[in-house]
Amino acid sequence: MNKKIILLIFILFPLVFALNKEGVSIKSDPSKDVSETIVTSQPLVTFIELGSVKCIPCKMMQPIMADVEKEYAGQVKVVFYDVWTKMGQPYGQHYKIRAIPTQIFLDKDGKEYFRHEGFFPKEELIKILKQEGVK
Repeated sequence: MNKKIILLIFILFPLVFALNKEGVSIKSDPSKDVSETIVTSQPLVTFIELGSVKCIPCKMMQPIMADVEKEYAGQVKVVFYDVWTKMGQPYGQHYKIRAIPTQIFLDKDGKEYFRHEGFFPKEELIKILKQEGVK
């Protein structure tokens, strides 16, 4: 094997695990059934954001998602799919989104209990989380 490839593997491998330390397991194979749950732990709520890193309202949601993930760690699992990419498109189709960003909230059993389209202010989003017992 080329020395550069080996070096790249040793650099990227720990980085991938560091980024995945929250227990989120995102499917990397778009041919797989996206109905399989992408979360490895059992939070009270799974908050799925379907959007794009190039969409302005989606960009505005990024700090809110980060805050929710930090403030409600262990209770809420935050997952983001960029539906404008080949890997993210199947999730947009699976959840039948009509606009981005779309926020989908799943209860602890993985059943959708709320959906919102467009920018979602943090205060309103937290009210939806509390419907499922998030404190």
